[in-house]
Amino acid sequence: MKTLPPALVAAVGPLPEGVTLPLPPTFDTVEEERRYHKEQLAAGFRLFGRFGFSEGVAGHITVRDPENPEAFWVNPFGMSFSQIKASDLILVDQDGTLLSGNRPVNRAAFVIHSRVHAARPDAVAAAHAHSLHGKAFSSLGIPLDPITQDACAFFEDHGIYDDYRGVVNELDEGERVAKALGYHKAVILKNHGLLTVGHSVAEAVWWFITMERSCQAQLLAMAAGTPQLIDRETALITRGQVGTHLAGWFQARPLWDQITASDPDLFD
Repeated sequence: MKTLPPALVAAVGPLPEGVTLPLPPTFDTVEEERRYHKEQLAAGFRLFGRFGFSEGVAGHITVRDPENPEAFWVNPFGMSFSQIKASDLILVDQDGTLLSGNRPVNRAAFVIHSRVHAARPDAVAAAHAHSLHGKAFSSLGIPLDPITQDACAFFEDHGIYDDYRGVVNELDEGERVAKALGYHKAVILKNHGLLTVGHSVAEAVWWFITMERSCQAQLLAMAAGTPQLIDRETALITRGQVGTHLAGWFQARPLWDQITASDPDLFD
């Protein structure tokens, strides 16, 4: 039996004999790992569709290929999040060459994600969409404040890209987005939306979902009055509890269970 990481031990306490919790899987073959990543990616798109993050043809989630880490799997251009299956995903390298699949890649997806993955070797997955509250909050050009426990996951761990120049079509702008992201888990793209990264698809997708909700919470709080901030020391402690790679992966598990039960065709 695997030893539970300290973060989970702190959350649930010592487990009785025979009681276990799910942990990120390991793989015996590249093919097995690739299949898992593609299924996770398809599930992530279904969740984005379920949460209403679609906006026309905008938005993309990517995951590195385990055999060729300079290439990534991504959604085909113009396909509904709510209908994407694992078999629909396309593989693109960092030069934009289509390596697998029969539909084109969104140019903005290639420009942004290729530069993010190149700048962040640790980022297995990245997620971006034009979600409603993320768009609204991004127009303010300010960071998320530590006003809730969930928002503390991003405390001093997200950047702001404040140089919007229209639809991202050039590699140098993708590089500027990657620079604004730095080694954070997320970046707010001013007048555009949110982008998150993670060591897994589940983590990147969870950070996007909870960041979108944290943007909504701060907008509501600011509209109602003056939000009271959590002090820096407490915010940092809380980030260490809810903002780790494992915490991101684990908090996505209930959503994964729901979407794989309701949309079993995503595995096709």
